[in-house]
Formats: sequence, structure tokens, C-alpha cells
Amino acid sequence: MSGRWPALLVLVVFALYTGWTLASAEQSLIAFGVELLARPDTAQVVIDLYIMAALACLWMLNDHLSRGESLRGVLPYLLLTLVFVSIGPLLYIVIKGSMSRPAA
Repeated sequence: MSGRWPALLVLVVFALYTGWTLASAEQSLIAFGVELLARPDTAQVVIDLYIMAALACLWMLNDHLSRGESLRGVLPYLLLTLVFVSIGPLLYIVIKGSMSRPAA
């Protein structure tokens, strides 16, 4: 089974949940992030997430460039990852996962 379909399912469910929480939140995304970083226990989780986000960005960048594509093509995924962490890599897997790689 291709990783594309499970990634699509997770992407759709998580994006809908993220949209719902953003629409119903009583504070902005930035204010929420600042609040999370104000306490050591929640800051640790945020830092951990962004370490994984950085690793995902490196993976997407390496994969994209190894396909012979330009840096510009991966930038939207990297920017999504900076803001929403897992949505960028999930979208990358859904879209790029179905594309064949050039012959080595």
C-alpha cells in the first residue's frame, strides 16, 4: 500500500480539525504559541515538535532536489511546515509520493 493514501486521510482529518480549532479559538495562533512557550513543560513539547519539523523540512528539501526540481517548488511545503508543522510534510507525501523519481 502506498503511503500516499494514509497520508491523505490523516491530512484531511487533521486539516479539518485544525481549521475548526482555529475558527473556534479565543486567541490568535501567535498568542497561543507565546502562551505555550511561557511554561517549561509545554515549551519542551513545542521545541520537540519543531525539531521534528526541521528534520521533515530537510527530508522534503533533499527529496525534492534529488528529483531534479528547483528550490522554489518545495518552498510552499516548507512554509506550511513552519506554521502548521505536520500539514506541510503530509501534503508533500500526498502530492509528491505519487510522482516517480528520475532514473539514477
